[in-house]
Amino acid sequence: MFLSILLQAAAENAHFGFAAIGAGIAALAAGIGIGRIGGDAMQAIARQPEATNDIRANMILAAALVEGAAMFGIVVGLLAMVL
Repeated sequence: MFLSILLQAAAENAHFGFAAIGAGIAALAAGIGIGRIGGDAMQAIARQPEATNDIRANMILAAALVEGAAMFGIVVGLLAMVL
């Protein structure tokens, strides 16, 4: 649904559309990145259950960094639509 809204905005106005597509790509990439982080952390915990707390701490830190970068991309995309 979100992607269809972005593509519709791109069709209506090229300037707004490219910025909206950029913001959508940032959100999509963040979702993929956080999913990979979670999946790999679960595999690591399955292999070494005694390292669960260390793996969990590193997973949360990595997910926060990915989400921070995604929020930056979304804000820049939305600001490009406004300006």
